[in-house]
Amino acid sequence: MVFSSLTFLLVFLTVTMILYYISPRKLKNVIILISGLLFYAWGEPIYVLAMIASTAIDYTAGRIIDKFDDKPTVRRVCLIVSLVMNLGLLGVFKYSGFLINSLNDWFGWSIPNPNLPLPIGISFFTFQSMSYTIDLYRRKIKVQKNAASFMAFVTLFPQIVAGPIVRYEDIQNEIDDRVITEDMVAGGISRLITGLGKKVLIADNIGLVWTEIKAMELGSLSAATAWLGILAFTFQIYFDFSGYSDMAIGLGKMMGFNFPENFNYPYMSKSISEFWRRWHMTLGEWFKSYVYFPLGGSRKGKARTVINLLIVWTITGIWHGAAWNFMLWGAYFGILIVLEKLFLGKWLEKIPAFFSWLYTFVLVVFGWVMFDVVSAQTYHFGDVFGQVFGYIGAMFGANGVFADSTALNYFVNYGIIFAIAAFGCTDALKIIVKKIRDKAPQWVQYGYPIAQMCVMTASVAFLTTSTYHPFLYTIF
Repeated sequence: MVFSSLTFLLVFLTVTMILYYISPRKLKNVIILISGLLFYAWGEPIYVLAMIASTAIDYTAGRIIDKFDDKPTVRRVCLIVSLVMNLGLLGVFKYSGFLINSLNDWFGWSIPNPNLPLPIGISFFTFQSMSYTIDLYRRKIKVQKNAASFMAFVTLFPQIVAGPIVRYEDIQNEIDDRVITEDMVAGGISRLITGLGKKVLIADNIGLVWTEIKAMELGSLSAATAWLGILAFTFQIYFDFSGYSDMAIGLGKMMGFNFPENFNYPYMSKSISEFWRRWHMTLGEWFKSYVYFPLGGSRKGKARTVINLLIVWTITGIWHGAAWNFMLWGAYFGILIVLEKLFLGKWLEKIPAFFSWLYTFVLVVFGWVMFDVVSAQTYHFGDVFGQVFGYIGAMFGANGVFADSTALNYFVNYGIIFAIAAFGCTDALKIIVKKIRDKAPQWVQYGYPIAQMCVMTASVAFLTTSTYHPFLYTIF
């Protein structure tokens, strides 16, 4: 799916929003449904059928769960059908190829690999749809009897391929009865522009550094070059994903929805546990509600808490991708969070804030090495270890060179964008804007919409002149 097709995106968005605003209230969900299917079908014309099938099964299961409220067995069977279907879709499309190739490699078998293309955003829309049947089974929400309204919930095009993960509980009061105000539209446009600027002006520009350094021979990297490369990815993935989330939240507001926040300045965190309360917040809440708490959470003693945390983080790693590096990444953060839960967290609270922040940031950066340094999918866990620790070794001078002309060139050419990205990861700009709005003269406050228009103009200009516009999380 080529998200840099600006013409399609602008025409699609313009036509959809015009039709949405002029349509009577009863037809707005139909417009959402049709636009969502068209948006998804543009990138996945065949796999849109998988989404429709998933939605239809969950809707039917929900109706039966509600109708047979006094029959626990029937309700349980319907829930199981929903879970098996959604997890089955994930298993077949996302993990079957990896499993087959791994078995062939380990045991010398020759099981044919169907090499099924991965439906875009399948991990997002399956989790979203599952949350409905699980919450209905728990009697936390009311059944949605209108099929179009339920499908509209699943196919909301602003967040259909990369989140935030919107549970039915989040918007159950808005799906059939929402009010669109001028403030919501204005706030939505502002948020949309902010997200677009994050994605296009920062993530895409700094991402070029990582793309180039990642392609270099590992043995040729100086320590400075290796650090610049992984720091570039550290900023790229944040501004890419949070930018997309901002755009989704902004478009949602323009349509009368209040989507949950997905990021809260995670790189300001002073512990790994805090980082994961600030990063991809909707995924964290999903796992907490549907995996961690049902396992017992922290209510059954330290030993059980440790086991539950490790289970959740193993699944979190697997959710991100069918590859050993993602599983290593999930286990890495699971172990760190367990250590903080047992004793490290209390120590971090006692040391100066700068050092607790530095501890957190450096360990997060190491995590991003595990997440993305593997140059190609491999089925040898040892090879993954070799690539990950080879890169970390280069960061600490294992290649015998601490700085070279390559690092200097990147620093000179990209130093400004690194500085902008570092500043943008903090809440400093938010605080400055708030103070200006609260205390500055009226004429000064006009600078904010002017600045946003400049961001919008620059983003569109960059979209039309550059071909590097990856959306990192659409592959999940």
